[in-house]
Amino acid sequence: MTGAAGAGRRFIVEADGGSRGNPGPAGYGAVVRDGDTGELLTETAEYIGRATNNVAEYRGLIAGLRAAHALDPEGSVAVRMDSKLVVEQMSGRWQVKHPDMKPLAAEARSVFPGDRVGYTWIPRKQNKHADRLANEAMDAGQAGRAWEPKPEPNFEPKSASGVASSAAPSPASSPRTGAASASASAPATAGRAAPPDLSTPTTFVLLRHGETPLTPEKRFSGSGGADLSLSDRGRWQAERAASALAARGTIEAIVCSPLARCRETAGIVADALGLDVRVEDGLRETDFGIFEGLTFGEVKERHQAALDGWLASPKVAPPDGESFVAVTRRVSAARDRLLARYAGRTVLVVSHVSPIKTLVRLALGAPAEALYRMELSAAALSAVQYYADGNASLRLFNDTSHLR
Repeated sequence: MTGAAGAGRRFIVEADGGSRGNPGPAGYGAVVRDGDTGELLTETAEYIGRATNNVAEYRGLIAGLRAAHALDPEGSVAVRMDSKLVVEQMSGRWQVKHPDMKPLAAEARSVFPGDRVGYTWIPRKQNKHADRLANEAMDAGQAGRAWEPKPEPNFEPKSASGVASSAAPSPASSPRTGAASASASAPATAGRAAPPDLSTPTTFVLLRHGETPLTPEKRFSGSGGADLSLSDRGRWQAERAASALAARGTIEAIVCSPLARCRETAGIVADALGLDVRVEDGLRETDFGIFEGLTFGEVKERHQAALDGWLASPKVAPPDGESFVAVTRRVSAARDRLLARYAGRTVLVVSHVSPIKTLVRLALGAPAEALYRMELSAAALSAVQYYADGNASLRLFNDTSHLR
């Protein structure tokens, strides 16, 4: 999609914004290219203090449009962004409802006449230049400096389609997380520890599936029993979660457990976000063996010895079931696969109580007993960020505000 032809020059604007915390320290970056040759004309970036991802993305868009306007007020612009929210809202297909977004959207529309600006969503990997500028601005701002432009390493001119003419080699992977390693590009100074990684983290937004008929009865419902679908309330919960996630506009990919209740929840969210769903078998729920379908009280009454053993050690599995040690092993492997595949991106992970609690426990470095001390509601949202140096940060846990 391109803007309508005008009397002036044709431009491509690539823009991005980010927030380390959402809200947190935020910045944006924008690039203006010649619409016919793809030649880089100008770039801009700025640290904007504490803000959300969406605000930063809109600020990047505005800065890019203003930079193009300064080059030729009569020009036309093809905007390319990896924010589906901004692209859909500025294209008029989604309403701008959030009070923080409305004035920013209006400001963006005021730079050029609407018939001279078009919007196209692009994958994040095609928006690396603007993403790099946004991170440089955040780095500078957090260090108390103003952003200054610097040459892009191994820069390859882009064609008018926005695709680089040759791909730069990918950074080395950390054996711990599979994400880009902070030490891959430069060795640590002798005698000093490597600095903490402050590049864009990989974010897992963790969504527990909506209710099934067994959920209100608090019955064991794992991967070894009936593969239940969502109840009517569970579908309502999934729809509410989808609306909340669409309003945030930060999700770039969706993965889910293979069980029906997760696939259904993920599908409802995917329809709202316009994304595909990838199934990851390692995200399935624990196999509770002979406990499946029973309440805790029924298990205690019928299988007291088995229950006592299971509660006493994460190495012990329910008869015909799976231990928490085994669950941790496969969930860790799934985590590492996802970190390698989606490095630096925000991914919605639709799963179950045990896998989500396991991811949270591992991020916190908590003992296995922590699994018994967390409450996770149906359709609740949690979030963990993973950094390339192996660190992780729990950003949100058991948020159900979208269900109220």
